Amino acid sequence: MNDDRLTDELVRRVMGWRVAPGRFIKTGRSWIPRWRFQPFEDLAASLELLEHAANRFCLNGNRDTFTARVQIGDRFGTASVGSKARTITTAICRALGMQI
Repeated sequence: MNDDRLTDELVRRVMGWRVAPGRFIKTGRSWIPRWRFQPFEDLAASLELLEHAANRFCLNGNRDTFTARVQIGDRFGTASVGSKARTITTAICRALGMQI
């Protein structure tokens, strides 16, 4: 799956939003443009997902590497794949059992 399809699935499962052309419909009928919520690219969006999804998480990093370990229910996801945003979001996907 590509980043857009994974984001759509995360928005449905984690945030409880609906997917519409060019935007995400939030609860309460407000909406956000798709370009403003890109958790694989934007650290703030990935942290928002993390807050909504994870029971527990651990973020570790130094100058060279960044690792995220996320627990959702009884499942764990771990990642260290590049940027902080991509690492956190990938760990969330893995904890949810999504194919990356």
